[in-house]
Amino acid sequence: MRKKTVKRLRQLCLSISLLVAGFCGYQFYPTNQGPKTFTEAKRIARKIHQDTVTFYCGCPIDWQIPGGRPDLAACGYQPRQDIKRAQRIEWEHVVPAWQFGHQRTCWKQGGRSACAQDPEFNRIEADLHNLQPAIGEINGDRKHYAFAEWAGGHFNYGRCQFKIDTIQKRAQPPERARGAIARTYLYMRDRYQLSYTLEQLKTLQRWHKRYPVTKWECERDRRIAAHQGNHNSYVQQACHNR
Repeated sequence: MRKKTVKRLRQLCLSISLLVAGFCGYQFYPTNQGPKTFTEAKRIARKIHQDTVTFYCGCPIDWQIPGGRPDLAACGYQPRQDIKRAQRIEWEHVVPAWQFGHQRTCWKQGGRSACAQDPEFNRIEADLHNLQPAIGEINGDRKHYAFAEWAGGHFNYGRCQFKIDTIQKRAQPPERARGAIARTYLYMRDRYQLSYTLEQLKTLQRWHKRYPVTKWECERDRRIAAHQGNHNSYVQQACHNR
């Protein structure tokens, strides 16, 4: 009798947890699935993105070349300065490692190298939902700058409408990427309890509404879930409503 009572109580607690999670719009996912390191995540990410283009600039990618090479001529990209880095693909953390790292104790004790010993940091760093194939030069120029939008300024990458403001430390991505950026940030906030500034959050929520989920976002989310075991609910919900 006692064992049955304990079992029923456990089932009741689980049901309540799931109910609360659904009410809050947050899902609990297994933490033992998916890549454990950034290196492992990059290998999987390449498979997921084998038939797509670069995230910000929409350049075709030649995966026959080790590491991948963007076809700059096909998308009208012109290197700003670093020609060598512009010719390779790098895996961009949409929410920068600097941003989520600074919210962990290990970063304060020694930066990214210290966080390499933190399993939770490694899990966040390896989250496939937060990784996108980007032209190396764009990844390097963006650094850890927050995304924003503003009038004026110049596009320094040919037809790729990506702007960098080094004084204000901000980056304005092309419209084609803004919706996915917003949904990635919101997902990362919910999953890892990250905090953003009010101004940043307003921009993200505006982009989420203004730029709807695309067919590729739905397919990418499906592929990631197959490897990592969880969806981005902001993408998944829109895909189910179609």
